[in-house]
Amino acid sequence: MRRRLALSIALGAMVASLAACGGDSDETETPSGGGAAAEKIVVYSARDKKVTDYVVEQFVAKHPEYKGKVEVLNMGAQEVLERTRAEKANPQGSVWWGGTQQGLSSGANEDLLEAWQPAFAGEMDARYKDAQGRWFGEILLPEVIMYNNKAIPADQAPKDWDELIDPKWKDKVIIRDVPASGTMRSIYASMIQRLSADGSNPQPGYDWLKKLDANTVEYAANPADLYLKMSREQGVLSAWNLQDILLQSEQSNMPFGFVMPASGAPVLVDGVAVIKGGNSEGAKTFLEFLYDGTLRASLAKDFFQIPAVPIAEQPEWLANLGLKPMDVDWDVIAKHETEWINHWNAEIKNKG
Repeated sequence: MRRRLALSIALGAMVASLAACGGDSDETETPSGGGAAAEKIVVYSARDKKVTDYVVEQFVAKHPEYKGKVEVLNMGAQEVLERTRAEKANPQGSVWWGGTQQGLSSGANEDLLEAWQPAFAGEMDARYKDAQGRWFGEILLPEVIMYNNKAIPADQAPKDWDELIDPKWKDKVIIRDVPASGTMRSIYASMIQRLSADGSNPQPGYDWLKKLDANTVEYAANPADLYLKMSREQGVLSAWNLQDILLQSEQSNMPFGFVMPASGAPVLVDGVAVIKGGNSEGAKTFLEFLYDGTLRASLAKDFFQIPAVPIAEQPEWLANLGLKPMDVDWDVIAKHETEWINHWNAEIKNKG
């Protein structure tokens, strides 16, 4: 009798212990500090995947509570705007990472972005941020002439924008399709605005783009398609952003070179924002991390970024770049870009 009683007590204790262990496994994971669990951060990004993968890895290392909880959707900058706009009534994203100042300004004016004042904003030039704190410039992005350096020797590559429309380059130019790309929209709008300072007469710019279209063999569907076809010499000239050219050349061994145009390069302010109605707390934690001094120095050195907030020491490539900015009125472009690109898409593309 005593043995049966002792066995019953022991089994009861074992069951209680197992139940307690099983209950622990069903609890929501919390950070080591004992606070509330981190909410998932959805990031819409126009950055190169190499950059986003690296940054997320570094972010999670510093904020382990977000391990497995950062989802990055890579897309064109214009696609970020259009997706955020379409989801306004039910936001799905939290972070807008990588977009032109005109695209971000459109988002701000449509009440898609949350206003806030992060710690890094005080260090930033007023030209590189929204006055109401709805978006902030992360990097400066020069737009340059890109060429296949196996097909074209450096001394024979075009030295300025107007050389791209020389008939000798017919069927040698390949362009990332324009409407979905913030980079290409900015380049094409700059080509129009340089010929019409106030934007009131875009026709000379349209005529220029028609000549470029005549030399264009194909419009690539996305950046990966552009890089593949350029490397295969299906087109050997393009216009593209400096950072991505250097990333493809130095990290993926693509046969790409670049020319800083003699008349100047349009320099975009490429920025970030918190999407209104998303995971605001997580988004702000992520964006504050993007402006960490150590991270920005690493991105400048290894990923060819030109920080909007200066870093203590420039890497050699940046110190020797010889950047020559084009005189671009981005306010004029913001006013007319949609009209100009829609006209190009309907009246010029594949008709040169």
